[in-house]
Amino acid sequence: MSVSSLEKYLPENALPFLRKWFGEYYIHIKITRGRNSKLGDYRKMPDKSHQITINSTLQPQLFFFVLTHELAHLIAFEQFGRKIFPHGAEWKHTFREMLLESISVYAEDLKPMILKFSRSPKANFMASPELVKYFHIEDFHDESSYIEDLNIGDRFLYRKHTYIIQEKRKINYLCKNLDTGKIYIFKPLARVEKLN
Repeated sequence: MSVSSLEKYLPENALPFLRKWFGEYYIHIKITRGRNSKLGDYRKMPDKSHQITINSTLQPQLFFFVLTHELAHLIAFEQFGRKIFPHGAEWKHTFREMLLESISVYAEDLKPMILKFSRSPKANFMASPELVKYFHIEDFHDESSYIEDLNIGDRFLYRKHTYIIQEKRKINYLCKNLDTGKIYIFKPLARVEKLN
């Protein structure tokens, strides 16, 4: 897939940054259906090319943000070698520089959040409550809630299973699946449906 064919997924003025970052690398971009487990993924292929998968359902600014995250993996590995940690200091430095370089692509109300995030980029998008809430803004009309907005003892539905919040540990929540009796850890920004 060529850089230009990504245009329909991107915010305005994003293509020049992608053209620069893609450079001479041979990159396969795969646009996938929405995945709950991840927004994007990077892999070095056996033939020395690179593969990036990214969810097609993302809003343009989030699509660009996730693509920047994945390209930062490629660029960091190419610059610093394959022995670096995937989300280590080299990746953080690379991602930070790319975010700052492309800050003009983002909406005015999003720029302060991107700047704040760039100070110490996180491996997981879900670790940034401001960004998660910003990009889920249209979803607030539905019946779902963030688990952090519920109380200990509240029951909720998640992927057709009923859970009860048992306790909070640091920032995560221990929840019991009432169908199986098993205990699971939920991140604070997991979207769930509260039960009365």
